[in-house]
Amino acid sequence: MQGTVDGFSYGLVTPLVAYLMACLGGALGLRCTTRALLVTHSWRPGWLALASAAIGSGIWTMHFVAMMGFTVEGAPIHYDKPMTYASLGVAIVMVGVGIFIVGYKGASGTALFTGGTITGLGIASMHYLGMAGMRLNGTLEYNTVTVAASVVIAMVAATAALWAAGQVRGFLWSVGASLVMGLAVSGMHYTGMAALSVHVHGTGAPATGDSPAGLLAPMLIGPLAFLCLAGVVVLRDPLMVMGKPNWAPVEHKPGVPAHTPFHHTARRAPLRPRKKVGHQESRAPQNR
Repeated sequence: MQGTVDGFSYGLVTPLVAYLMACLGGALGLRCTTRALLVTHSWRPGWLALASAAIGSGIWTMHFVAMMGFTVEGAPIHYDKPMTYASLGVAIVMVGVGIFIVGYKGASGTALFTGGTITGLGIASMHYLGMAGMRLNGTLEYNTVTVAASVVIAMVAATAALWAAGQVRGFLWSVGASLVMGLAVSGMHYTGMAALSVHVHGTGAPATGDSPAGLLAPMLIGPLAFLCLAGVVVLRDPLMVMGKPNWAPVEHKPGVPAHTPFHHTARRAPLRPRKKVGHQESRAPQNR
């Protein structure tokens, strides 16, 4: 029989908290990506890796906070731990591939399209892999058109976010971009959930796996602790927080001159004849 699906069993609490998690991860990831575009190549991989982990952790936390409010009447929901945490790894790796492309090739043209597409597919893969980790006495079915729409939303949102990171603008610009990214990621999630229908089995063994409450503690403690640490790193770098539109490129940063400066070298004036006092005639120095 068809199960009654409720994605808002706690009202607006889970959607709002999930949205804030997506915004937090997006804000930290975008600032790290922006910083990576302004440093030397030796530091760039570290900033890009931190951006990948922040965005991946943010969208993964957003997904499972939202899933706390998801229930199916007559079918208690459990979760398979390995597959649930595998979805976190997929999110970080695929988001990282897209961010590294933009970080080294620039946020424009083919690189932006490729990076945004891979990042968006990573977000969508995380969502549907996490859904595949659900265990309940029923069968999940998806509407293909709605699923495709959710994937397109994820790719467009990721491309827009990476473009915003590449603009190298101030703090308020990044805050606005992270709010839009959080809205898009949440929109992708609930669009994907709208594509879901559950056919509940009348008989059969109860589903096995961890309950949502059993996953809640490690889900919040692990990624949230990481996001807090990433936030500390961001806040301790003034250029990360108060970025300016007129930052100079890496090659022209103060302290790394492109050529040897000569303006500090003193030059002697040429010798001029001196007049002697009295009847002696002035004459120029003679070569010996």
